[in-house]
Amino acid sequence: MFAVIKTGGKQYRVAADDLLKVDKIKGEPGEIVSFGDVLLVGGESVTLGSPTIAGAAVAAEVVEQGRGPKIIAFKKRRRKNSRRKRGHRQPFTLVRITEILTDGRAPSETARSAAEPGSAVPAPPEPTESAQGSAEQPGS
Repeated sequence: MFAVIKTGGKQYRVAADDLLKVDKIKGEPGEIVSFGDVLLVGGESVTLGSPTIAGAAVAAEVVEQGRGPKIIAFKKRRRKNSRRKRGHRQPFTLVRITEILTDGRAPSETARSAAEPGSAVPAPPEPTESAQGSAEQPGS
C-alpha cells in the first residue's frame, strides 16, 4: 500500500518503512507525527481525493532534526568593488513512515512503543568491575 501526501508545499509518494526528508516540522526524535493531507491512497484499489481524502492520514516517526549543506550566495558587481557573500543552511526533518491510515483510524500504540526515545541510539556499554580493577593494577 502506498500514499501520496502533501507537506511543506511538496508532494511525496510514501509507503510503510520509508525514510523521508521533508522540510522542518515540529517534533522531537522518537515522536509520532501525522500527515493529514493525503491526496491518493493506492494498493489493491486506488482512492483519489478531491483534493484530499477525508479520514485518511499517514503516521510517521521523527528520526532526526537536522540542517542541510551550506549554500553560498555570492554576488559580485564587476569594476565597482561590490561583493556580497551570504550562507544558508535549510533545516529538515527526517521521518520514517510507520503506517498509512484510512477511515479515520488513529496511529497504533505499537508504532508509538517502537519509537521510545532511547531505543534508536544504543547506550554505550558500562565498564565492568573486573575491567576497572585491572586498570588500577598496573600502577602498583
